[in-house]
Amino acid sequence: MLKMAAQRAAARGWLSGLLQGLWLVLLLLLSAQSFAQSYNGFDLEGSTLPVAKIFQGGPPRDGIPSIDQPKFVSADEDTLLEPHSLVVGVELNGESRAYPVAILNWHELVNDRIGSQAVVISYCPLCGTALVFNAIVQGQTLQFGVSGLLYNSDLLLYDRQQQSLWSQITGEAISGPFIGQRLQLLPAVLTSWQRWRSEHPDTRLLSTDTGYSRDYQRSPYGDYDNSERLYFPVEFLSRRFHPKERVLGVEVDGVFKAYPFAELAKRKEQTQLLDRVAGRLLRVEYDLPSRSGRVFEQTGDELPVINSFWFAWYGFHPQTEVFTFKH
Repeated sequence: MLKMAAQRAAARGWLSGLLQGLWLVLLLLLSAQSFAQSYNGFDLEGSTLPVAKIFQGGPPRDGIPSIDQPKFVSADEDTLLEPHSLVVGVELNGESRAYPVAILNWHELVNDRIGSQAVVISYCPLCGTALVFNAIVQGQTLQFGVSGLLYNSDLLLYDRQQQSLWSQITGEAISGPFIGQRLQLLPAVLTSWQRWRSEHPDTRLLSTDTGYSRDYQRSPYGDYDNSERLYFPVEFLSRRFHPKERVLGVEVDGVFKAYPFAELAKRKEQTQLLDRVAGRLLRVEYDLPSRSGRVFEQTGDELPVINSFWFAWYGFHPQTEVFTFKH
């Protein structure tokens, strides 16, 4: 009798242990599923960024739809823009194109081809950053979507071919098969429609015929561009300037430098300056009314520039040098 009781107790113990094990496995599976859902289904294992500092922006993956079949009109056919309206201007392969921020506020990405060059036009409304990238990586033409995730308040885009996540401001893949790869940043300018059109009268303009029903006359972000508030945490924050002060940011041989328009404005009527960054002589051309600018090397070659809000530039480059006007 005692032996049988011991056997039954052992069986119950074994069964209890099995059930506990199965319950633990189920909890882990549910936890993994919940984790994946919390990051819009992206696998962040091995991420080069701290996962705890990657936030959901609100919409799910592709909840903000990219424009994958862009249509264009001539400048004379425009019915959307005012002279001061911001556009992302690109000149490539002998073609000029303008992408209105009024449209990009709603879509953030345009997968396009200019001549033979596949490009992705990206705009992060929260950081005010308009960056244009070569969409070819390791010989493969990529198409990009909006992940719905943010790091340092900045857009994380993803490629639909390999599902890697890419930081917009750094251009680097932070997870997935392309991890560590970096998109090639192409020269582009964030400027007023009036200025771009006057310099490029033959420009083509991204049409409001996007295939989506959006009120492109209205910004979904209200007065965000002028307020001091941020919607999401950033790793590094400086109060040296207004958070939304526009700066021109450049990188030369791993050295970062910002040219705040608040400082450039102190130079009165001047529109360019010579400066050295990492020992290289640069010519910075800028336009105060449109808060736009370009940077050239001594050879005349144009360097890509990041026109962004101060908080966004500093959030990624806290070691940045800063141009300061001196009498």
